[in-house]
Amino acid sequence: MKKIEGGICAVPGIRAAGAREGKYGVAVIAGSGVASGVFTKNKVKAAPLDVTADHLMGGRLDGIIANSGCANAYTGARGIEDAKRMAELMASFLRTGETRIGVASTGVIGRRMDLTLIEKLFDQAKSRIRNSPDASKEAALAIMTTDIRIKESAVEHEGFRVGGIVKGAGMIAPDVATMLCFIYTDADLTRDDLKASLIEAADDSFNMLTVDGDMSTNDTVLATATGERKCSLRAFKEALKFVCMDLARQMAMDGEGASKCFETVVTGALTIKDARKAAKAVAGSSLVKTAVYGADPNWGRIVAALGRSEADLDPNLLSLTIEGSGASVKIVEKGKMLDGVLDQAKKIMKGESMTFVIDLGMGDCSTRSFGCDLTEKYVDINAKYTT
Repeated sequence: MKKIEGGICAVPGIRAAGAREGKYGVAVIAGSGVASGVFTKNKVKAAPLDVTADHLMGGRLDGIIANSGCANAYTGARGIEDAKRMAELMASFLRTGETRIGVASTGVIGRRMDLTLIEKLFDQAKSRIRNSPDASKEAALAIMTTDIRIKESAVEHEGFRVGGIVKGAGMIAPDVATMLCFIYTDADLTRDDLKASLIEAADDSFNMLTVDGDMSTNDTVLATATGERKCSLRAFKEALKFVCMDLARQMAMDGEGASKCFETVVTGALTIKDARKAAKAVAGSSLVKTAVYGADPNWGRIVAALGRSEADLDPNLLSLTIEGSGASVKIVEKGKMLDGVLDQAKKIMKGESMTFVIDLGMGDCSTRSFGCDLTEKYVDINAKYTT
């Protein structure tokens, strides 16, 4: 596996661009192939999700148009019309059918789209659509809301490439996380293999990420395979999972107001469901997140989160280790706290990233989750989001 530059444009033939005006942006991506997607499980779904899910029934996409600044969520029939209008704009530009276009939106819920502004930004973006590393960054920048960092990833593996861009910093909780993510590959895949691979990769990455425990109305992950390169399904799954986990880590690092990120590795679970429940509970605990912010080695908060996770566990078998900054310290071993370790743990937690390694001591299943600390800045950002 080789990491490469270029994001989505690391994949040959994929063209992208973006345009912004204040808080509003439009990104356009052109690339044809079999396509699949995963979406939020929130019962209040934004209009673009319904439109895109309907378009994916055909199994192929030729392009994507996405906007930031307005979520186009809870906007009724008008919202559907507006999402279809966005698809119409992109389809006309690419000279294809509207049902071959994916549409995505992110921003404030309950506001109607300003189509005049959307069309203006679309015209600016389409005029410079291209295949280049800066084009991928431009598209990623156009869909950012409270994000601070551009987030993209690409790899080359056994002769094919996978590249992706993502936005997401807040309103992030497991089950896709609040995000717009667009992934492209030149691998030759069937639609069913692409769909199964995407679901599997999302389960191990985006669905194991949490910033604040709030699930968005607009979560969208779209993957398109152009079919130019033969590859094994095994190799593709490896590359896709690598890119998705890399993007998930970048979102954790860019969490709203975050100053630190952390991962929770759970081993020794009876089932993968138990492992995921345990890891998500730790990543989503406000008490754990504030302890990370304050570099407080309050391991009891981690144990308490595990206890309420509904994972099958025995407190007397639990072991906990904290790792980071090239150091490692075991705090608990098979249910017993070890003496003289908290000072070393505090030093590790003063770093910008750390890993909580938890052995449930029950079985052979394992997983990891991704999270960040909770700071005063998170409250400040979200107290003024619509202003």
